[in-house]
Amino acid sequence: MEGITKKFHGIAANRDICFKIRSGEILGLLGENGAGKTTLMNILYGLYQPDDGRIRINGNPVHIRNPVDSIEHGIGMVHQHFMLIQNHSVIENIALGYKDTPFFFPKIKLREKLKQFAEKFDFNIDPEKKIWQLSAGEQQRVEIIKALMNGADLLILDEPTSVLTPQEIRELTGILREMKLKGHMIIFISHKLDEIMDICDRVVVLRKGQIVGDTDIRHTDKASLARMMVGRDVIFNIQREKVERGRKVLSAQALNIMGDKKHLAVKNISFDLFENEIFGIAGVSGNGQRELAEAITGIRPVSSGRIVLDGREITNKSPRHIYENGISHVPEERIRFGIAPGLFLYDNAILKQHHLKKFSRRWFLKYGQVKVHAENIVDEFRVSTHSINNQIRNLSGGNIQKLILGREISEQPRVLVASHPTYGLDVGATQFLREHLLRLRRQGSCVLLFSEDLDEIFELCDRIAVMFSGEFMAVLDSGDERLAEIGLMMAGSKRL
Repeated sequence: MEGITKKFHGIAANRDICFKIRSGEILGLLGENGAGKTTLMNILYGLYQPDDGRIRINGNPVHIRNPVDSIEHGIGMVHQHFMLIQNHSVIENIALGYKDTPFFFPKIKLREKLKQFAEKFDFNIDPEKKIWQLSAGEQQRVEIIKALMNGADLLILDEPTSVLTPQEIRELTGILREMKLKGHMIIFISHKLDEIMDICDRVVVLRKGQIVGDTDIRHTDKASLARMMVGRDVIFNIQREKVERGRKVLSAQALNIMGDKKHLAVKNISFDLFENEIFGIAGVSGNGQRELAEAITGIRPVSSGRIVLDGREITNKSPRHIYENGISHVPEERIRFGIAPGLFLYDNAILKQHHLKKFSRRWFLKYGQVKVHAENIVDEFRVSTHSINNQIRNLSGGNIQKLILGREISEQPRVLVASHPTYGLDVGATQFLREHLLRLRRQGSCVLLFSEDLDEIFELCDRIAVMFSGEFMAVLDSGDERLAEIGLMMAGSKRL
């Protein structure tokens, strides 16, 4: 790619970017949220057209007008959010995405080809399974097979590990190394330094739409990459100061909660939250964490049990009632549940607060106060946007997350329920948001933190519960030596 420039609404997402990738190489594309990584790869894949610059393949200039052109030139892309039809089978999804799918009996003719690719790259997927029956890692493999069957020599992976378990990440790493040995080129978009250091041969670092570094992995380290990403030194270990625990704020008593498929997702769970405390819930995704968070915030009904906040029962009250009594929520699926994508940034800054007297007068909003409030959140939480009049769908995921957290803690909640608050964030934004959670703790609030990131759990939490199959395997203080066995507890092999 030579001299690639792309602007949106006059703001440069990419500026004069030049880089190349060689056969049999895994190239890491590293940068903060909003640095322009995905935009650049969308240009290479034909989803966007550059305002300036050109693309060369084997030294020859090419014009990629759309993804069909990209596929013809041997470029495939696996998006962060998979492009699969959930109610169709694996073989049906591959047939829909395969450029040479025969008109008659496509499943029969593709099954043998799919088997060959599965054996070549050591995939193990049942072609008749529906997509919704597959884990995130298996769905990702389907996307990779789709790209390879279409003849992809260059595979672009956009944040490929963001939805994977540790085991699935190890399996993906093995697949990528096998592809590299067979001569494929891979561009690995990430903000996770450990993964870049482990998987990639070379790394290109973007900051504010420009390349600020291009180096061999053997000649750099995490601290240097972080400095290039954010333009300053990043502290990898935040110090959690000791704060005396206050009085009880919330009590959950023998909670039983049904999941979406009418099974018991949370089973007889009890715990208390106290002022000046971060209470962490660790576990592999899908073990009842989402259902528990939704029940506490009023989104999902409690089948049995009680939730008590400051002595008042709030079990099965409406989300608005629960919010007005002091419980804020940073949801797991921020795009789906945290924002209204089509509204402006300033509208999203007062979601759940629009009825407050400071923002409204009878049937009308006080837009002057609303916009001042939005500007304050943007400034304090370093939300990168050219204007609060921007539609929030135009922001990067990390900047949306900063806005949501700023909105949720702007009213100084008694309890903040934070589900994966730093998911998908770069190291600079992660550090920034973790410091804000610790500040909220110092101010007397309590935080119920759901996270699959064990480093985050150990760094922030005063007490840690380990959840497996809807139950707590243990509730331990952060300094408890038994936490060394947290892996066994997360797998359901040990209960304390």
